[in-house]
Formats: sequence, C-alpha cells, structure tokens
Amino acid sequence: MNGLKILIVEDEHNLGTSLSEYLKAKGQECIWADTATLAKKFFEQNKDINIILMDIGLPDGNGLELAKDFRSQRKNFSLLFLSALNDPQTRLEGLELGADDYITKPFDLRELNLRLQRIFEMKKVLTQFEDEIIIGNLTIWFKRFEVKDGNGQTLPLSQKECAILEMLYRNKNEVVSRERIINEVWGEDAFPSNRTVDNYIVKLRKWTETDTNKLLKITSVRGIGYKLEIDSE
Repeated sequence: MNGLKILIVEDEHNLGTSLSEYLKAKGQECIWADTATLAKKFFEQNKDINIILMDIGLPDGNGLELAKDFRSQRKNFSLLFLSALNDPQTRLEGLELGADDYITKPFDLRELNLRLQRIFEMKKVLTQFEDEIIIGNLTIWFKRFEVKDGNGQTLPLSQKECAILEMLYRNKNEVVSRERIINEVWGEDAFPSNRTVDNYIVKLRKWTETDTNKLLKITSVRGIGYKLEIDSE
C-alpha cells in the first residue's frame, strides 16, 4: 500500500501531526491542512491525491460542504471522515457524499491504517471487471467507481458502495448475508453494524429503482441479507 498521496484536513494540531508522521512512516506521502482554505489550495495544486482524511468541524468551514465541493471537481479519490460527531444523521450525510468510511474520534491509528489497507485492496479487486456493464437503463463502471441511472445521470460511488455492488453482482440472484458483506468489505477487524450496511443498500436501491425496465433490483431477505436480482442482461 506504499506510495499513496493523502490529504489530511484536520484543525487539531496534535492529531494532524500524529496522522502525518504515522502515515509517512508507513510509506505514504502526506499533505496536512488545518483549515478549509488551505485544504482547497492543496486540493487544486495536487491532482494526484488518492485519499482525503476529512475532519468535519473546521475553523473556517464545514468538512461535509468541503467534501461535496471536492467531489464536484473530481471523483478519483477515496474519502474518509474523521469526526468527534457520532450523530447518525451526520454519518448518513457523509456516506451520501460518497465517503468510503466514517471514523469517530478518538480512534487508534492502527485501526485507521487497517481501513486504508482495506480500501486499497477493494480498489484492486474492482479494477478487474470489464469497463462497462449495461443492465436495462442502468450502467455500471466499476473501474471508474460510477453508475448511470435510468434518467441518464452519472453518479459517483464510494469505495464501499462499489465493493458492495460488486459483491452482489458477483453473487447475482443469490442471497448475500450482512455478516459476509461486513467481513469482505470492512474486514474482520472493523466493527460496523448491520444498520451501516443497510444505509449503503438504501443508496444503491435508489439507483436501481430508476430503471424503467425493472430488470435489476436489490431485495431484502429478512433476517439474512440482500440479493441482487437480474431478470435479463
């Protein structure tokens, strides 16, 4: 996982320093911004940023709005929120922006490293698929982390959204348990809840429901998990 370029947006000096030093020791290139203004400058100057670690409470702005701005400019980076806010609505807002993860402070730096490794591994898996998959009015580009809905609108997917969709597609018309999704997408050392998985499924299901041909849908199997049903390809 060496050689990633990471933008750290964190106004807390001790945490910003610790993150930068720890990740550099792991072989990553780090840029640290302690304000939204500085983060915007670094983002514009560095087109090859792979990962952004984003604090939500910044002295001159809101991390959610800043991430939304960055996503509108580019989609080729992974986004992780680092926040002291454990409010479910704030978490959901972050995920809806295409975040790959939401880590609540305080956290162990080793846990962060494990989550980054998981994102890196998922990205390698997703690039093995064919360039374009068309099902009805819907299109999937796993390598680009994007889908097109039934209205012709191209939508970005976070790493985890893409990984869940890939897992369901790889096991199409078969039930995939929540436990299996958690183990394969988050890893055994992470502890998301079933509700976390459900939140990701909600967004993917909104996308499938735009298909006027109704050839693809995600169904819930009570007490077990989910199934991606494809009537025709």
